[in-house]
This record gives sequence, C-alpha cells and structure tokens, in this order.
Amino acid sequence: MNPQAKLIFMTSLLLGTTITISSNHWIMAWAGLEINTLAVLPLISKSHHPRSVEAATKYFLTQAAASALVLFSSMTNAWHTGQWDITQLSHPTSGLILTSAIAMKLGLVPFHFWFPEVLQGSPLSTGLLLSTIMKLPPITLLYMTSPSLNPTLLTILALLSTALGGWMGLNQTQVRKILAFSSISHLGWMAVIIIYNPKLTLLNFYLYTMMTATVFLTLNSMKVLKLSTLMTAWTKVPSLNAMLLLTLLSLAGLPPLTGFLPKWLIIQELTKQEMIATATLMALLSLLSLFFYLRLAYCTTITLPPHTTNHMKQWRTGKPTNVLIAILATMSITLLPISPLILALV
Repeated sequence: MNPQAKLIFMTSLLLGTTITISSNHWIMAWAGLEINTLAVLPLISKSHHPRSVEAATKYFLTQAAASALVLFSSMTNAWHTGQWDITQLSHPTSGLILTSAIAMKLGLVPFHFWFPEVLQGSPLSTGLLLSTIMKLPPITLLYMTSPSLNPTLLTILALLSTALGGWMGLNQTQVRKILAFSSISHLGWMAVIIIYNPKLTLLNFYLYTMMTATVFLTLNSMKVLKLSTLMTAWTKVPSLNAMLLLTLLSLAGLPPLTGFLPKWLIIQELTKQEMIATATLMALLSLLSLFFYLRLAYCTTITLPPHTTNHMKQWRTGKPTNVLIAILATMSITLLPISPLILALV
C-alpha cells in the first residue's frame, strides 16, 4: 500500500477514535465511529485477495448496522428526555438498544460471528488494529453510559462471550482465529464488571491491548499464520519464541504474570457485589481459553515437528528483536508485582 495512503488512513483512525472518546454529544460520537469504520476498511482489503475483500464487506455491513442502532438509540433517548448528552441515557429501551449496538461493534456473543471471519481475512498488522484500537471507542461509550445500563443483560452477554470465546477457539488451527476468540473471551471479562467498577474495565482493556499487541507483533515478525508454521518457527528466533510463550501464558491469566491482575481484581469485585455464582462461572470458563493458549504455547516452544524431512526449517535470522516487542513483552510478563502502583494510577 502507498505510504501516503496508509498515513491518511492511520491519521483518520486516530482522529475517529479521539472524536468518539472525547465527545459529549451522541452525533459526534457516531461521526467518530463512522470515520473509524471507513478508515480501517482499506487496511483490511489492502491485499486484494477475495478473502480480504469478503472480510472488508462483512466488517462494513456489521459496523454500519451497529452505527445505525447507536443513532436510533440516541434519537429514542432524545425523543423521550430531550437530552443528546451521552451520560444522560436514562430511557430503558435506549439502554437496551445501545447495549446491543455496542455488543455488535465489539463482537460480543451473540453478535460475534463477523469478528473471527474478518480477522482471518485481514493481515496481522490490521488484525492488531481491529483487536485493540478499534475496540476503544465502543468501550468508552459503555464506560460513559455504564450507570444507565441493564446489569442482567450485560452479565448474560459476558458469560456467553467468555464461554463461546473459549469453546470455539478449541479446535482452531489458524492463529488469527484463535486470537479472535481470545478477544471475545476477554471482552466478556470487561463487560461483566463495567457497571460495578468501570475503571476496572479500562484497566483490563489496557493490559489486554498490551499483551495482544505483543502477540500480534511477534507473530508478524516471525511471519506465522497457522499452527503448523508456528511449530517450525523456533529455529528462526529462539529468544522471541520464549517471550511469546510467556506472553501467551500471561494472556491466559496465569498467576505470576501480568494477565492475572485484571482477572483477580474482577473476581474480587464480583465477590464484593455478592455475585459468587457469576465469579465462579467466569473463573471456570476461563479454563477453556487456557487450554488453547497452552496449545499455542506448546506449539511455540515445546513441540518439534514429527517428520523433520517434511518440514522446511527456517533459517535463523541475524536481526535483533524489535525494541517495541521487547518492551511490550517485558511489560506483559512482569507488571504483577507493581499492581498497587497500577491501581493507584487508575
């Protein structure tokens, strides 16, 4: 893709995100979401492969439907209350429509079907944008309207997302699809706590973004798209593979690593709210995700391909590891001991 075109699309992406997260008026927020959608479409379809064009079409249709619902919800609220302010969403029907619209934008179950397909049709760099920065504006809207949302509906959506995100990722062989289901599962954790402690949702989102960015950038530098390629990647950059192993375990939420922090705090908050059953179910359902993260980690470092003659060994590259990947990987693995400082900042 032409560098000038890429610069324009990336700038538009940042502009759309900034407009949405800094707006008070529903129309401004909607305009920001539209700019975002239109800016990311060329980045999805830049390879001109039928698969990527299909992904771009699916993305456009779902996002357009979700944006229409956001507009409809805000207009219904304005009709009943005379308020266009985002934080003044007091009409219950508007709250329900908005929750559905944001769930569709984020890819929460039962509106998740587009997300794995779109991620599978996109390059890894665009997949990173779709999994991280494109989720920020909808989550910000949820954050601003959280006092008016329906707790039961959000809890059901969150439990379903965590269950299906873990379940459907189990038999995947494509790395991008596994990461898509991982994203759906993490969004479930964010949605369950948004009403009770919205700052915790943002903390979870920041840490998730950091760990996902590490995984995507590492896979991109190793040019890995499926598990069979991942099995032979250990010959290429062994140090990067070790970092990927630890980052995947952190993404799964295992204790000494950074990813354990949001899960621990969310379960603690749910227990404070006397939602013991929900907390237990969420913890059990995260075991499903743990299984496919372990599978990825196993393919990354522990497995040797069964028939070495049939597999192309990759030449070890002399290039040093990207500094950004090194910093992100270190943060994705080692932030748990300074959790009091992180909580003080949030």
